[in-house]
Amino acid sequence: MYDRMIPIGAHEIIVETPDHSRRLSQLADVEIERVLEAYALRIADLKRDARFKYVTVFKNQGLQSGEEWSHAHSQLTATTFVPRRILYELRSAREWYRHRERCVFCDILRQEVRQTKRIVDNIGDYYAFCPYASRVPFEIWLMPRVHNHQFEVPGPGENRRHFASLLGRTLRRLLQLTGNYHMVLHTAPNTLQTKGELSEYWRTIEGDYHWHFEILPILEPQSKSYSIKEVYFNGTVPEQAAERLRQLDPGR
Repeated sequence: MYDRMIPIGAHEIIVETPDHSRRLSQLADVEIERVLEAYALRIADLKRDARFKYVTVFKNQGLQSGEEWSHAHSQLTATTFVPRRILYELRSAREWYRHRERCVFCDILRQEVRQTKRIVDNIGDYYAFCPYASRVPFEIWLMPRVHNHQFEVPGPGENRRHFASLLGRTLRRLLQLTGNYHMVLHTAPNTLQTKGELSEYWRTIEGDYHWHFEILPILEPQSKSYSIKEVYFNGTVPEQAAERLRQLDPGR
């Protein structure tokens, strides 16, 4: 006899502006900052429910991304499970920390800043870069230099206005190449979960995980980016992508 599965979760729409004709990339820095604050407030609120293991925000821009409404919006989901890709990150981050006692994301960003060739832009302590072994052409990550495992609680010294400005500049660059992208926030799962498979992650998660945004552009079909079980083909190397993006005007 099968147990009855009770549907539990949350799915919310975050309207980014009352103006139907404006995109997130066209908003002023202070307006983008308010959108980010809405993300943080809703995530923090839903994490008070211990049934939710993971809460995040994502944005689909453009018809090829599966965008459902033309009015500028983001979506928030709260689930009773942690998505597979986040589990991959948690496991990898925990192992790196176990052996080196450092955050792997901090190490990645330090290397990117030192090498400079994959950096797209930075404002204050926030950086946008094309990650090594990017999955799709012009993939971009946005990350704070200041270590923080959870987006919804700003760390000491974090200036979210700087991050809002960097996000706007990054999107304006990207939209000169394509009007279609996926943007996803990667933040720590709900640490109110003290039992089960996730409990072992909480021992070091404050030190080993690091919130960041991942933006995956969707280019024309002939750009060719394929994925089979997390194995990707990408014909545009990240160094070339970052150089091209740097050349684009981030102005309004």
